[in-house]
Amino acid sequence: MPADQRLTLVRRPTGPHARQPVLTAGTPLPEARVVVIAVHGRGGRAEDMLTLSRAVDVAGTAFCAPQAAQQTWYPLRFLAPLEENEPWLSSGLDLIAATAETLEALGIPRRRVVLLGFSQGGCLALHAGATHATRWGGLVGLSAGLIGQPGITWSFPAALDGTPVFLGCSDRDPHIPHDRLEETARVLDAIGGSVRLQVYPGMGHIVNADEVEQVHHLIKAARGPARR
Repeated sequence: MPADQRLTLVRRPTGPHARQPVLTAGTPLPEARVVVIAVHGRGGRAEDMLTLSRAVDVAGTAFCAPQAAQQTWYPLRFLAPLEENEPWLSSGLDLIAATAETLEALGIPRRRVVLLGFSQGGCLALHAGATHATRWGGLVGLSAGLIGQPGITWSFPAALDGTPVFLGCSDRDPHIPHDRLEETARVLDAIGGSVRLQVYPGMGHIVNADEVEQVHHLIKAARGPARR
């Protein structure tokens, strides 16, 4: 499927991201056995995330990459009070929800959908997965954590039902405090996620080769056994 093809959503999301495209790559959706919703970071583009389709290289995988308006999902840091990032935050969450609903309409259940993101997009992907808690194929936050001010108490439904969760981050990431990373792991575990947290000493705010390998294995597990 060409990387510049757009997914036609079953409904228009609300707010600032309402008219933004969702690009696709990898296996054509009608043939896909697993779909990755890949969410770019601040200042990034959907096309950046579609390069993962080549790096991860799992047969039968389609990628859907939503594009943020003005290349940002919300204006302030992910540690700002939730209301200060509105209406952008809710709009971004709704675009991910509309993408998942469209995949369901195409016959792809959420247990075959992996929500993945890097940096700001990773924060949004993790928050979307927890907000719409179900048995996802997986949740992946690369240099990311749940969104909200320090001391926040989240009220997510306890329904991840064993969803595999991978969190990868540097021990000195300038944007993701280590205590928020650990708090994110605890919260996702408490609502039913099967969480693996990997901290990389001295790594910058990047995606490394081990994280790509971990994502490969998670997607492969979500896909299930290869067809013969």
